[in-house]
Amino acid sequence: MQRAQRLADKIAIVTGAAKGIGLAVAQALGNEGAAVMVSDVDDSAAQSAVNSLKQQGIRAEYTHCDVSKKDQVQQLIQQTVQQLGGIDILVANAGIVKASPFLEMSEQDFDAVLAVNLKGVFLTCQAAAQQMVTQGRGGAIITMSSVNGVMAIPSIAGYNASKGGVDNLTRCMALALAPHNIRVNAIGPGSINTEVLASVVSDQAAMARVLSRTPLGRVGEPSEIGSVAAFLASQDASYMTGQIVYVDGGRMALNYTVPVPQQQ
Repeated sequence: MQRAQRLADKIAIVTGAAKGIGLAVAQALGNEGAAVMVSDVDDSAAQSAVNSLKQQGIRAEYTHCDVSKKDQVQQLIQQTVQQLGGIDILVANAGIVKASPFLEMSEQDFDAVLAVNLKGVFLTCQAAAQQMVTQGRGGAIITMSSVNGVMAIPSIAGYNASKGGVDNLTRCMALALAPHNIRVNAIGPGSINTEVLASVVSDQAAMARVLSRTPLGRVGEPSEIGSVAAFLASQDASYMTGQIVYVDGGRMALNYTVPVPQQQ
């Protein structure tokens, strides 16, 4: 017997959905029955993502959007309503990282990260919430935080600051939007098998350092973030709001290093 789709007839926006975690989230929501508006600044990769989703039987469209630009965010909302019929779910996933030693970090890099990772979340969540309130049928908003919203890596201070901001913005939005039956929760990934991780973990020694702080002994897969997003967007999480769900292989519970499995 086929399992009932938890998000049948729902309409979702996923920002930063051209690849990696965002694409996995779009796929997970689509597999649960949602129509998905894919949003990104990488037009070529995003169109490939939409084609892949459609081949899997998922209703998907694409709108270019730099989430740090209010006019583009408004256009994203309008396009979603026009093409798909409304908004029930938003996953504010778009994010960037710029690494450099703290004493050498430029104002421009710090501003760029905050503009996308924090201001962008504010703009997209506010615009989507306004549309949800107009519709009057509630909704679910999911922000993308990180273990680095709580933990610190000095070479990515802007990223750490932005994700800490996302955590408390998520709580504020949950309180503000509860009277409208709009739930707001965050996902805090640990080390996930994406291009971003690959750019940092470039050899076996670097991977060993990552795994030494990961009790489950492996990195996570984007699909494992997608599964949590689908849960948070569904009625299975109907009494959850203002929460940050960490998907980190046990990393945040750890205050020591663990033995690393030998690579074959």
